[in-house]
Amino acid sequence: MKLNKIVTGMLLVSSVLTITSLASNDMTKWIMPKTAPSPANNKTTKKRVELGKLLYFDARLSKSGQVSCATCHDPKKGWSDGRAKAVGVFGRVGPRNSPTILNSAFQKHQFWDGRAKSLEEQELGPMQTHVEMDMKLDDIVKIVKSKKAYVKMFKKAYPNEPLNIKTIVKAIAAFERTVISQPSPFDLYVAGNKNAISANATMGFSLFIGKAHCVDCHDGFNFTDGSFQNVGLGDDDIGRQKLKMKRKAWSHAFKTPTLRDVEKSAPYFHDGSVQTLQEAVAICGNGGRYPKKYGTSDAIKNRNLTTKDIEQITEFLKSLSGPDLPIVAPTVFPN
Repeated sequence: MKLNKIVTGMLLVSSVLTITSLASNDMTKWIMPKTAPSPANNKTTKKRVELGKLLYFDARLSKSGQVSCATCHDPKKGWSDGRAKAVGVFGRVGPRNSPTILNSAFQKHQFWDGRAKSLEEQELGPMQTHVEMDMKLDDIVKIVKSKKAYVKMFKKAYPNEPLNIKTIVKAIAAFERTVISQPSPFDLYVAGNKNAISANATMGFSLFIGKAHCVDCHDGFNFTDGSFQNVGLGDDDIGRQKLKMKRKAWSHAFKTPTLRDVEKSAPYFHDGSVQTLQEAVAICGNGGRYPKKYGTSDAIKNRNLTTKDIEQITEFLKSLSGPDLPIVAPTVFPN
C-alpha cells in the first residue's frame, strides 16, 4: 500500500512538472491562422469558392462520369478516402494512398513527392492521370462550357478571365483553400485552457516535443515541416527521388503530412500500409520499419519509446482533431 502511494505521488509530481514545463514554452507557434493564404492571381472570394465546390464534387469531369475530386478526398473520411491506395475511374487502383487535402493551403509542396508547387498545379494531375480521372484537359473545358449555368458562374467569379483550364483549376483551388481544420481540444489548450486535454494527452505532448522528437518533422501549427522523410517502410516506391532529385536523402522520401485531424484519415503513409496511429507512432518514433535494409532519414531514429509512451503520444494526436467542416456535398450541378 505504501509503495502504491509513493508511485502515485511520483506520477502526480511528474504530471505537474510536465504541465509547468509546457506552460513555460512559447506556445504561439502552435496557433492556427484565422485565414489561409491565397496567390495574388487567385484571391479567395465567395463566388470562386462556391464555383470551385461544385467542380470539386462534379463527377462529370471524369471519363467514367463517376469520379470527382471528392472521390479520393472525401470530407466524411478526413478528406482522404479510407483506402490503402487511391481508386479512380473504372476501379483502377493508383500507386499511392490519397493524402488528406486538409490545410493544403498552408503547404509549399503538393502530392506525396512534392512535384506540384501550388494547388492550381496539383489539380492538373488527377484530371489527366489514367488511374484517376483520365481526361484530356480540352475535354474538361468543353464539358464545363457546355453548361450555361457554369458559364454564368465563371463570368461572375473570374470576370476578366476566359473560361479555360486555368480558371477551372483556379476555382477548385479556391474551394480547397477553405478546407481548414476546425478548433480542436489542443487549440483550446494552447489558448490557455489546461483542462482541455487529458493528463495522458499532456504527457503525450511533452513526449512529442521531447523524447520522441516528433517535432523534428511535425512542427508548427500545421504539424509539418513541409519537407520529405524516409521512414523505411520497405516498398519499392523511391518517392521524391523519382523526380530526378540528386540528393541521396530524397531516396524513398515522402512529404511530411499534417497531423491535424489525423485520426480521421487512416490508413497512413504513402503506401497506406499502416492502419492505426499507434503503429504509425511506433514506426516513426522507434527508427522506422526496416531501417537496416531500406535506410531512413536522419530525423528517424530509435527513440526507445515504450508502449506507454506510444499510447500517450497517440492520445495527444487525437487531441488535434476538431469537428468536421460543415460542408454539404452538392447533389445538383449546373447545366
